Amino acid sequence: MTTTSEISPKLTTLANLDQQLKTSGYAILNAASVCKWSNCVQDELTPMQASWEAMPVDQYLKDGGRYRRRRHSSFTFENDALTLAPHRAHWQPLTYNALHGGMTRWFEPMPAHILALPAWQKLLTAFAKTANQLNAAFSVGAQYIEAHSFRIEAVEGGLGRPTPEGAHRDGVDLVGVFMVNRHNIKGGETRVFDARSSSGERFTLQEPWSLLLLDDAKVIHETTPIQPLATFGFRDTLVLTCRHGAFLDAQNPSKP
Repeated sequence: MTTTSEISPKLTTLANLDQQLKTSGYAILNAASVCKWSNCVQDELTPMQASWEAMPVDQYLKDGGRYRRRRHSSFTFENDALTLAPHRAHWQPLTYNALHGGMTRWFEPMPAHILALPAWQKLLTAFAKTANQLNAAFSVGAQYIEAHSFRIEAVEGGLGRPTPEGAHRDGVDLVGVFMVNRHNIKGGETRVFDARSSSGERFTLQEPWSLLLLDDAKVIHETTPIQPLATFGFRDTLVLTCRHGAFLDAQNPSKP
């Protein structure tokens, strides 16, 4: 459901995607463009949405909230092959996440049947190839991808915070935010700012499987809290990050 205060994003064409990322630091694709970008059809993407139901609650929120559900898996992409990495913790330094940085956070992995879907393979492959286009040097060696499924919930009288850490960078090369579903909420406005100036854009991602791509070196980003339009609402996203050469914490051990 859309309210009158929500701003529609300025969409990028596939023909202009690489140039838009390099000049502005971000680009937004609608669902039809995402399908062409990833060589998918919409019916291939739809089965993935069920995996956002009954996700585990994020146990690491320092504000004491119970509004975020989350899963996390890691991958490598090299020589046109996507490989599932051993399950590992998510870790960020305090320089990139002042609220939750420095914490070793173990989340449950994505369901195996979702990772086996052709659409999953296609989305992550397209994402890694777009990261390669950002810098010619990225095409040599492996890309290290982390995938996070998020459900942000809001109950009557409360808020759900998609980015409790505020405006931030992720310490990677490329970030992708897929809008999977919005249900019975207002808010959740995305804000993207030039990391070197005060200029920025604000918009609300609405369409299922639309995509925001961010050059993490050029921009910082955040999403405003959500509120329910009745007693309960939620916002589902799939967030991908890609870093050339190593995961952000190269010493982070795999879980036994």
